[in-house]
Amino acid sequence: MAVIRIPVARSTTRATTARLVAPGLLACGLLAWLLPSMAFAAPATYRLDPVHTRVLFAISHAGFSHALGTVSGSTGTLVFDPQDWSSAKVSVSVPMARLDLGDAGWNRAAGGHGLLDIDKYPAATFVSSRIEPKDPTHAAVCGTLTLHGVGQDVCLQVTFNQLKRLSLPPFHRIAGFSAIATLSRKAFGIDAWPSVIGDDVELRIEAEAEPVSTRGGDAPAGVPAPADASTVKAPTTP
Repeated sequence: MAVIRIPVARSTTRATTARLVAPGLLACGLLAWLLPSMAFAAPATYRLDPVHTRVLFAISHAGFSHALGTVSGSTGTLVFDPQDWSSAKVSVSVPMARLDLGDAGWNRAAGGHGLLDIDKYPAATFVSSRIEPKDPTHAAVCGTLTLHGVGQDVCLQVTFNQLKRLSLPPFHRIAGFSAIATLSRKAFGIDAWPSVIGDDVELRIEAEAEPVSTRGGDAPAGVPAPADASTVKAPTTP
């Protein structure tokens, strides 16, 4: 029986192969480009840098001026995706013994019984319960602030400054934030000396955080875990 062979042009075979392979190569290229972006955009856990995190407060001194003080050494964790503010979670502990009004006598008075009473309440904590995004770099971060043993719902007006790699050793990535809020000290049961100390406390917070994997380990001791809104208890009123 005769066998009939149909010649196929080599150029045609190559063209057909190219048409089949090209889409696959293109898909692989797109996947390779997307994967790093997807990994970068996923929520990551950061640890606050206590050296570059500072709480500044201002409060009226008998109407003459606003006394300024700072609290350094705050610790905590942040779960954050710069592409999705709504997924953020924050948990912070502020060591009140680190309060500094620029004078040893003022520091003792502010930390004593009748005011902050830091021997009994050595730390203030903030645990977020909801995020209200405004734009790519601004959001209201709301949650429970526990100060002087009293919990109150507080919203911090937060600005996301940037997330980039540090230009100095050890060259790890750093997320930077600024925040402001105004509190009533009486709402937290701190009501001594009303004729000398104002009620409104203006807060300004400057914070830097780095990925937990940079230093390893768990969240610092004494820092409450970030919680969803459904698990946060209602604030306690004074």
